[in-house]
Amino acid sequence: MIQHLVTLPVLIPMIGAVVLLLVSQASDSRRRQLSVALCVAQLLVSAWLLSRAASGEMLFYALGNWQAPFGIVLMLDRLSALMLTLTAVLALGCVLFACAGEDIRGSNFHGLFQLQLMGLNGAFLTGDLFNLFVFFEILLLASYALLMHGGGKERIGAGLHYVILNLAGSALFLVALGVLYGATGPLNMADMARRVAVMDGDQAALVTAGALLLIVVFSLKAALLPLYFWLPRTYAAAPAPVAALFAIMTKVGLYAILRVQSLIFVDTPAAEAITTWLWWSGLATIVLAGIGVLAARDLRNLVAYLVLVSVGTLLAGKALGSTEAVGALLYYLPHTTLACGALYLIAELISQQRGKAGTRLVRGRRLHQRHLLGGMFLVAAVAVAGLPPLAGALGKLLLMQAAEGAARLWLWPLLLLAGLVALIAMSRAGSVFFWASYKGAADSGRVTRPQLAGVLWLLASAPLLVGFAGPVSDYARATAEQLAEPQVVIFRLLGESPALQFGRLATDEGESP
Repeated sequence: MIQHLVTLPVLIPMIGAVVLLLVSQASDSRRRQLSVALCVAQLLVSAWLLSRAASGEMLFYALGNWQAPFGIVLMLDRLSALMLTLTAVLALGCVLFACAGEDIRGSNFHGLFQLQLMGLNGAFLTGDLFNLFVFFEILLLASYALLMHGGGKERIGAGLHYVILNLAGSALFLVALGVLYGATGPLNMADMARRVAVMDGDQAALVTAGALLLIVVFSLKAALLPLYFWLPRTYAAAPAPVAALFAIMTKVGLYAILRVQSLIFVDTPAAEAITTWLWWSGLATIVLAGIGVLAARDLRNLVAYLVLVSVGTLLAGKALGSTEAVGALLYYLPHTTLACGALYLIAELISQQRGKAGTRLVRGRRLHQRHLLGGMFLVAAVAVAGLPPLAGALGKLLLMQAAEGAARLWLWPLLLLAGLVALIAMSRAGSVFFWASYKGAADSGRVTRPQLAGVLWLLASAPLLVGFAGPVSDYARATAEQLAEPQVVIFRLLGESPALQFGRLATDEGESP
């Protein structure tokens, strides 16, 4: 019975999306209540699954009772439970904010929102590469419509750019899957892992090619240099609650890289090439995104470049390879995701009270609730810049401690400079919005209760991650240790000793004509 509950993060948004699309003629309040209830249900289920995963337990669910490697398998471990919970927390804040009126500027917002959550949750749970592609497509299709929610020339232009790039990425994904399927046979991750471990010669070269293609696709999803140029314009044009939810989208690419490299391509010729790519691309992303932060003349663009800085930081941390580094990036990941999501929502509130100036860093109307908005902006700015006493500072410190040897000479200065750049840029933005001379009378608009609830819900994560730094960092480190033992996943899913499986596979291949 417990194993059936693993399907709920996919089933709840899927059924909810169908219902919301069917009752599109219902009142706005009814659809909002249902959407919020669905997000709360997903949060409760994710929290329960997180508590089970925290004990080290792994849960597997074979759809249709077709056992691995022949059937579709959902897999819950510490990493997937962490990502499910993070998604649910972010989604609840976004949907609360949207209920203030953003949801009725276009059609079927809540149904599409739930479809995107279904794709995100499925991507975090699947144990099969082809179904990872399927869930990627579900979340991308929903994101296309959400990005253009409400219409407008800027959104449609950014949306077209976004669609074309992701269609190209999906095509490459299919090519990579075809190469790996031809080389290994299955697409179940655990079964692929045991087969890849005994390959050599031409087969190993083919697997390496497929692996590198996969990393290119996931780097596009994660917005890693040189594949990040689509992100600033896209995120700046999106509606505020959609842009805030998109803060988790780049982390899907990071998750996929973590999953395939730690499970399938361990100690293979592709592993070293992947690590080198992630290291130098991650550092370059930090540098160029930092320049973008300083050059931004709009708060939404500024936040988009801050998202890119966090992407470079996380993937450079992954390239360090040690258990300590992976644990540090998993501690830092929830903080930066929720802080950037909160900043997008705060940017929308500022825009509502500045008239035509919007979020541009120019003189505008005096903010009607400048003390409230200023306080929330200050907390978000400190969080995203990685300053003490919030969790960003601790996350960066853990990453710096995990770096060894020559890696310190590169990572330490860049992380410190990235924090300084973020501090300068956010200080400049805050000065323009709250202290500079004003132009025009104050707008009478006020922050509504749903908007305030959504922002405060996300901002609350900053002090909570500090208050519970011990348990959270312990969980992150345990997750890193679990990822470092892929043979445990293979054993529990396929039911045999990894050594026995590898030996049997080698014998079978030796006996084949």
